[in-house]
Amino acid sequence: MFDLDRWREIFQSINKNKLRSTLSGFTVAFAILLFTLLFGIVSGLSNFFKDAFADDAQNSMFVRVWKTTKPYKGLQLGRRIQLKNNDFDYVSEEYENKIQYKSARIYKNFTLKHKNNADNYSVTAVHPDHQFLEKTVIEEGRYINARDLKDKSKVIVIGRLIKRDLFGEKPALMKRINVNGISYLIVGIFSDDGGDNEERLAYIPVTTAQMLYGNNDYISQINLGYNPNLSLDAAVAFGNKLERDMRKKLNIHPDDQSALSVRNMAEANKNVGQFMFILYFIVVIVGSGTLVAGIIGISNIMIFVIKERTKEFGIRKALGAKPSTIVAMVVQESVLITTIAGYLGLSLGTFILKNESLRELLEDYFIKDPDVSPTIVIGATLVLIISGLIAGYVPAKRAANIKPIEALNAD
Repeated sequence: MFDLDRWREIFQSINKNKLRSTLSGFTVAFAILLFTLLFGIVSGLSNFFKDAFADDAQNSMFVRVWKTTKPYKGLQLGRRIQLKNNDFDYVSEEYENKIQYKSARIYKNFTLKHKNNADNYSVTAVHPDHQFLEKTVIEEGRYINARDLKDKSKVIVIGRLIKRDLFGEKPALMKRINVNGISYLIVGIFSDDGGDNEERLAYIPVTTAQMLYGNNDYISQINLGYNPNLSLDAAVAFGNKLERDMRKKLNIHPDDQSALSVRNMAEANKNVGQFMFILYFIVVIVGSGTLVAGIIGISNIMIFVIKERTKEFGIRKALGAKPSTIVAMVVQESVLITTIAGYLGLSLGTFILKNESLRELLEDYFIKDPDVSPTIVIGATLVLIISGLIAGYVPAKRAANIKPIEALNAD
């Protein structure tokens, strides 16, 4: 039941003891502020890592080759390793149960022209699954499909910014575009979270590129998406086995990292996960220490306050006040100060994390869009409020049970 007189007394007490009320509130507010900032910075680091990998599927693997730097089985160093269609087929068949997506890549740089508009762009020859490996979002039309591969069709999927460069605001879908002197049909227009560079790319079928630009079965790279049902450890083991098997197939020295490498996102995800776990653990320890310091601060101040008000409690009891009434008043005052201070600390911390100038500065330190879960901070605030309740209750209970004569004679 709401007791207006009690609340009036509480506010009078706070106003009368401004210094100790301010010290109590500052202890709580600072603890919550620091707690908010710590978790916000860690979340910013987590966002940075997520953004760094946003361009590719989280289960991606990339098989790359170059020149050998070690002799092996009578073969000299400096040998150029070349992936071919049969290598792609081998990987597809050998690890069928462990692969979700698969695509080869062939890299080209061509001049794309439409009427009087022309510029140089990167054109990549791919398989249909490349759409999911690259997280390409089709805005208009479609992506490369199996029939394009079979028919070696002269079709092309262009990025949103290529469309803007060459066509402006005019429609580009199902229009013809000149690719290094050869006419291609635009069957799709895409966007990509990777940014402007990714949206100035174009894709054509692998078979078309092999037929028109070399009449061979060469590929530049093999991209895979491992089965998402695999654990990170299993995915890492799969990547290591794939690398060993490909080295044997291509006659590459087991330690020649230059000739062949398998970049496995599972390893990156595992490392980032371990790093973030350690970081969160450290922050939890530091944040908990901050809360404990806040709790100790509140407790010490409340003990001092109760001791200071012992005579007041004696007078109240002499006038007929019940011990429970005295305890309730002290606890309400403690909880009120803790709640208001906790809210101010949370608000200030959130305001700092939302500051645009600070966010731009933090991005230089790999902290992107720092934020904190309201659940975590509210939980921490509730801990301090409960601690404030206990910190006020225990000494108030002890003081309220003192006989009035003893309370009045207290120093």
